Amino acid sequence: MATFPITKRGAEQLKAELHKLKTVERPGVIQAIADARAQGDLSENADYDAAKERQGFIEGRIAEIEGKLSAAQVIDPAAVDAGGRVVFGATVDLEDEDSGNAVTYQIVGEDEADLKLGLINISSPIARALIGKEEGDVAEVQAPGGVRRYEIVAVRYE
Repeated sequence: MATFPITKRGAEQLKAELHKLKTVERPGVIQAIADARAQGDLSENADYDAAKERQGFIEGRIAEIEGKLSAAQVIDPAAVDAGGRVVFGATVDLEDEDSGNAVTYQIVGEDEADLKLGLINISSPIARALIGKEEGDVAEVQAPGGVRRYEIVAVRYE
C-alpha cells in the first residue's frame, strides 16, 4: 500500500473525527436502530431505513479514516529543514507578478486542503509548481485563465 503525506495537524484532525465517529456517532445510530425496531414492522419503517443508511455511512467513514491513518506518512512541518526550498508542509508567501497581490499558502495533504484557510493540496497545480523552488524564484502556474506567475517572497516551516 502506498503511503501519502499528511501534516501532524491533519493527522490529529483525522484521529479526532475517528474518535467522534466511534464514541458518539456509532452508539447514537445503534440506539436509533434499536428504537426503530421497537416500533414494530421493519418493512415499512422509514426511521429504521434511515438509521441503517446512516450506520452504513458511519462504518464506511470509520474504515476510510482507519485506512488513511494506517497509510499516512505524518510530517511535522516545524521539524522540516529543507534549506529554504519549498517542500511538503512549507508555508509559502507569494506575490502575483501581474496584480501584485500577496497570498500565503501551506502545502498539505489531500484531506487537509482548504483554500479558504490557505491550505493547498500537494497535488494541486500551484503546489506542484512551487515544490523545489526557493525564496526569490518565480513559479509559473497554468490556471484556467492562462499562465500566472508568482514570485516566492518567503518560505517558512511552521
